Order: sequence, then structure tokens, then C-alpha cells
Amino acid sequence: MLPIRYIEPVYRPPSEAESLILPVTDGCSWNRCTFCEMYTAPQKKFRAREESEIVNSLRLTGERCGGQIRRVFLADGDALALPTRRLLAILAAIHEHLPAVRRISSYCLPRNLRKKAQGEIDELAAAGLSLAYVGAESGDDDVLGKVNKGETFASTREALDKLGAAGIARSVMILNGLGGPLYSRQHAENSARLANATQPEYLATLVVSFPQGEQRFRAAFPEWAPLGQRELFVEMEHFLAALELKRTVFRSDHASNWLILKGTLGADKERLLAQVRQAIAAPEQAPLRPAWARGL
Repeated sequence: MLPIRYIEPVYRPPSEAESLILPVTDGCSWNRCTFCEMYTAPQKKFRAREESEIVNSLRLTGERCGGQIRRVFLADGDALALPTRRLLAILAAIHEHLPAVRRISSYCLPRNLRKKAQGEIDELAAAGLSLAYVGAESGDDDVLGKVNKGETFASTREALDKLGAAGIARSVMILNGLGGPLYSRQHAENSARLANATQPEYLATLVVSFPQGEQRFRAAFPEWAPLGQRELFVEMEHFLAALELKRTVFRSDHASNWLILKGTLGADKERLLAQVRQAIAAPEQAPLRPAWARGL
């Protein structure tokens, strides 16, 4: 058992399955997005962890298995809310106690980079922060307002541009179906516009879902309705068709997705569009995930 204090539930991106999860904050400093259930538990109230606790956990982990750890993910949902000085101290401690680490990553709320100058982001990159997961959710301001994201197209673009300028890889996530039928087309097209403007290294989509119920979400967005299977495919077609990416790894393979899509954009754009159009025209012939396997 690692000498790290975890507060359940603990979340991390799928690609961090082999990483050391290192909590540097608990919960999320915003935590008002009506679609998100990740940090709503009472024990997940936002707080920054003491630097001494983090460094001591790293020291003890390093003594036990420091040479085996190659990747570290800074948890919880909001590590970059910390002041740059504290983040630099944590990054330095990771390299001191876990010398085999080659990748350090974190979730990133765009709002947390507004007060950080480009020079600070550059310092974080130089100190070893190499990948940031940005839940953009949408590039459409109407949809972002409806779900109380606390961001806009402009604020998300600014954050992605800062990360890109520093050489920090960006993994951007869009929520398929977030705007419901009323905003579906503009959600798809403006989300593509955001990706086109920033050219992220990674781009992913998953279908919005509410395992704990829709009451909280619908209270602020009463006109929302879930998209049916075909409507989700049509929205995906609009999204893909509007993308003009040069070299972005694209994944739509989360358990919530009916249709698994993988490729590099723009090289595989036409193939991916053909797969989606087949699912629209003849879903019975498409390799769809069965409903029971969608993990909702």
C-alpha cells in the first residue's frame, strides 16, 4: 500500500491507468458544472493539500518503489489551481524522489490559467509538466452557460493557447449530446471551431450521462432532452465534418459511446466520417456497442 492519503472516490483519465495518482488538491475549486458528478460527495470539498504532506508522500513512495514509477498524475480535479510556486516545488520533489518519472500530467480548468502569465506556464513545462487534460465540454457559449461551466469559447481558447505555447500537450474533451436537440448543431460546429483554433494534440468525445439522475442538470437547463442514438451520430457527423485539424489524435471510445471511433485528424477524417454515416444510414450494419456494455 502506497504512503499516500486518498479520499474516495478518486478519478483519473483512462490513459493514466498506469500512473501514480498523487493528490495535491482535494475536489474541484469550481464544482458548479451541472453535468458533473465527480466531486459532489461531501468528503470532496475543495482544499489544497499541505506541501509538506505531498513531499513526504513522495519521499516515502520513492523509498519503496521510486525506480519503477514512470508517470505521475496530479489529482484531484484541479491541481493547476495551486500557485505556480507550489506547483514548481511539487514538480521538483517528484523528480527528486521519483527519478524514473518521464511524464507528469494534470486536469486543467481553463479558469485556473487566467491569472498565470505565459512565463509561469513556461516554467511549469520546463519543470516537467508535460500533459494537461482540459474538459472543454463545448465550444458553444450558449451551451456552456446552460450547464454553468463558468467558461466561454474565449476563456477555453486562451488556456489552450497558453499550454500550447509552453509546449505542454493538450488533451481536450467534448461532451456529445450536451446541448440536447435544441443546441446540437451549434454545439457541434462551435466545438469544432474551438479545436480548429487551438489544434490540440489529443481530442476525445464521450456521451453526456447522469448516473445519479438528471434533476440537478435539468434545474438549470429545463428545455434539455437526451439525444437518441441516431441524433448522437448526426451531431458527431457535424462535428467531424467541421474539423480542420493537422495532426490530432482523436478518440471516441469511452464506454458511453455507441460507436467506437479512433484515428488521427486530419489524415483519417474521411474514414471516420464514413463510419459515422454508415451508422446513421444503417445502424444494424454498424459495429455498435450493445446498450448493456455502455457503462452508464
